[in-house]
Amino acid sequence: MAAHFGRRLRKGAATTAVAAAAVAALSASQAPGVTVDDHGRQTSADTTPSPDEAASSATGNSPYYTDLPPLKSPNPSPSASADPDTPAGAAEAGIPATVLDAYKKAEAALRAKKPACNLPWQLLAAIGRVESGQARGGRVSADGTTLSPIIGPQLDGNGFALIKDTDNGVYDGNSRYDNAVGPMQFIPSTWAWAGRDGNGDGREDPNNIYDAALAAGHYLCRNGWDLSDQSDLNRAILSYNNSTDYLNTVLRWLEYYRKGTHEIPDGTGTLPSDRSDDGTRRPGTTPSPSTPGTGNGTKPEKPSGNSPSPKPPTSPGGSPSKPPTSPSTPPETPQTPTDTVDHLEDAGTAKLTAMAGDAFTKRISTRAETESGKSVAKVRIRFTLVGDTDTTFAGGERVATVVTNSSGVAVAPALQAGEKTGTVTVRATVAGRTVPGLDYRATVTERAADTLVRTDDTKLTCVPGGEFADPVVVKATYDGAVADKVAATATLVKSADDPTANDKGPYFKDADGKPVRTLGGLTTDADGLLKLPQLYADDTTGTFLLRITTAGGATLTVELTVAAAETSSPSPSPSA
Repeated sequence: MAAHFGRRLRKGAATTAVAAAAVAALSASQAPGVTVDDHGRQTSADTTPSPDEAASSATGNSPYYTDLPPLKSPNPSPSASADPDTPAGAAEAGIPATVLDAYKKAEAALRAKKPACNLPWQLLAAIGRVESGQARGGRVSADGTTLSPIIGPQLDGNGFALIKDTDNGVYDGNSRYDNAVGPMQFIPSTWAWAGRDGNGDGREDPNNIYDAALAAGHYLCRNGWDLSDQSDLNRAILSYNNSTDYLNTVLRWLEYYRKGTHEIPDGTGTLPSDRSDDGTRRPGTTPSPSTPGTGNGTKPEKPSGNSPSPKPPTSPGGSPSKPPTSPSTPPETPQTPTDTVDHLEDAGTAKLTAMAGDAFTKRISTRAETESGKSVAKVRIRFTLVGDTDTTFAGGERVATVVTNSSGVAVAPALQAGEKTGTVTVRATVAGRTVPGLDYRATVTERAADTLVRTDDTKLTCVPGGEFADPVVVKATYDGAVADKVAATATLVKSADDPTANDKGPYFKDADGKPVRTLGGLTTDADGLLKLPQLYADDTTGTFLLRITTAGGATLTVELTVAAAETSSPSPSPSA
């Protein structure tokens, strides 16, 4: 990065307040040389991450573009003279139309889904610029799909993290190792749970800017982060690519776009040239014009023929030292804890049951083990909700990743039951390694009440052929708490011992005005209250019973009286 900053400064322009603000914000939020991963742990900055750490990021810590924003404001005043040193400034400030639309639609979706996250579309634009140069300058089709796939280098441990294949080559065409894919550069193992359908075509395609932007928004808004808070913003960006240089670059573009940008036609955006891997060509992208390692586009000079041959270094005793390892023979990649995992075992998970809308009181526990049954610590276990269910983990996510503790156990976040009842499947897998998953079954039962009471004790009476003046209102509770959204049924029964519907006496009316004596599909409101429709009486007098029942077994029987109106007798006439 120092070289890239130097190139900018050598152009004769001073550092902007934008850069100072970004770096100051970073310095204020965390110690120098320290980054924070997606679990809030501090790690040394820009060290080579372990495969486990890389697999937990959106990009697998793949290379990225390090070009910095133009030093001029993106919205220069009309009187400002053109700067011949930065002719592409206006173009760099612009964002291709379809790409810009995708960012703004993703922001709107997250504002509705997770308003507390405060995701700005400019953050997506900054990451999109750094990851793919805004989808290679907006080279996308009308529906937002890149005209050709954007594939990063294979993450085989040679200069990059080691992430073995997790998608059988479906997204990246590589069945040995993973590659980052698409305009937002997701690795397949992350896309498997973070992928979203942003353009409504029924597919989750990492090469579609609408899908990728929405997925990136959800990824940045997990863990309850508030992106208007600088420390949370830093954590979110670092979770995308765990590098302080990456963080600084994204923050610079974020502030640049916040100062203003404009829409440009698709396919006309500028393509970045400087990359964090010093010019290594990313498949399907335009290579940097500079020769790797020189930073200035010139070829390194060949040594003169008169130059003496370098002598091998000697040890203090005078004997030649062991020659360094040939760069063509990379050192063997050390085995990580993840590589030793053979299978997953349940770690004593209790029965998982919850009522619709409630949180599960029990949590899933999974242990990672070697082939011999030894526990493995520091392994990332991914818990994924499978199938058509609205049950989620706390926070509304369908996927959670947890690191195993010293006992090799990962405890999933609490489950939050949705409204769909039935069996829910949670699958535990090892992030970054292909071993059989472990499925857990959780049961969501319908909402229930165990007590029903009337809200008043007014006697319910009516004259034959008339209407009951007072409505029937009851309140439902469960374990003393309000029982909301509970299904209920109201029936005019024949007697206390005969629950069948009566064929005479009080009745309700259906949509056609015809008498009905059983009403189903009733539901208590948010306060647990249920107000029954208007009751009517036929010409039969007497005492009748209305029985109300709810899911969960709560029952209440209410008396209804139909009697002729009382008439006063005439006063006797005076005697003669």
